[in-house]
Amino acid sequence: MYGIVVYFYRMLTIEICANSFASAVHAQKAGAHRLELCESLETGGLTPSFGFLSMAREKLQIPLHVLIRPRNGDYNYDAHCVEIMLRDIKVVKELGFEGIVIGALNADGTLDEAVMDLMIEAAKGLSITFHRAFDVSARPFEVAEKLIDRGINRILTSGRQATAPEGAAFIAALHQRYGHQITIMAGSGIHSGNILNLIAQTGISEYHLSARQQIRGNMAVDINTTLQSELNWFETNPEEVRKIISLTKDYSSAGF
Repeated sequence: MYGIVVYFYRMLTIEICANSFASAVHAQKAGAHRLELCESLETGGLTPSFGFLSMAREKLQIPLHVLIRPRNGDYNYDAHCVEIMLRDIKVVKELGFEGIVIGALNADGTLDEAVMDLMIEAAKGLSITFHRAFDVSARPFEVAEKLIDRGINRILTSGRQATAPEGAAFIAALHQRYGHQITIMAGSGIHSGNILNLIAQTGISEYHLSARQQIRGNMAVDINTTLQSELNWFETNPEEVRKIISLTKDYSSAGF
């Protein structure tokens, strides 16, 4: 008897990591499918302020996921950080967001199952993404299986490399092994110039990027160049988002 390979196809999801309310508005208007709300992208992203969250929930219409990360650095959290994350999850639920983005590891890089279970319980009813803590975890396939056992919806990964294009082979292997049980979402270093190659290499359906550009501050003051750079900031570039949406609109991903 011949084996039969069954393929299913999903339309691509482009998730924009929006580091401010302005970025979120730009991304929605440009056609993004979903947003991850965060602040301080230069540190890898932190939980947004209540003001940012409440405005986003009030004024935006597309699905919104919120990063729950109380500090920069590693993903091994003390009791105070855990309490902060649980309180932030409570706020996110009360405001009516669709999902959260979380992650916690032990000092040896294994999954912190106790902390994850607390956050999963607090987030009951929300979509849950395990963030790029995955990329520095020990025994990643074991971590993936424990996340699947807990009903986590997706893993955000750069393929354990600096950027997703560099980690494409690992992302593809992860998707082939677990893609029928959990969504694998690529993130880091993705832009309009490489996303089509990444789609072809990985076959996954979800892509996460900031599409950011630097905005020069409006203040005209006589200060040195170093201080002047501190007056600039980053926002999502709507033209880059539109370009990515246009490039990928006719693509679907195959799972098997």
